[in-house]
Amino acid sequence: MKTIKLRKVGNSYGFTIPKELKEKYNLKEGEELHIIENEDGFTVSPFNPEFEEWAKTFDKTNQKYKNTLKELAK
Repeated sequence: MKTIKLRKVGNSYGFTIPKELKEKYNLKEGEELHIIENEDGFTVSPFNPEFEEWAKTFDKTNQKYKNTLKELAK
C-alpha cells in the first residue's frame, strides 16, 4: 500500500503517483487517467471502462455477423 498526499493545484486538487507505479503501469506524462467511483471511494485507472463496454458490444456484433464480415472482407 502506498500513501500519498492531496495537494492544492490552482483551484483544484491533485496528487502525485509514485515512480514505481508509473513505471509498473507504463504511464506517460499527459496520459488520461479515469476516476471510477465505487461504494468504498474511488479507483484511478488508465483503463477506460466505457471502452470496455464498447469492446464487448463490438465482440457481440462481430460474432453475430461473423460470416457476413468474412465475405465483406474479400
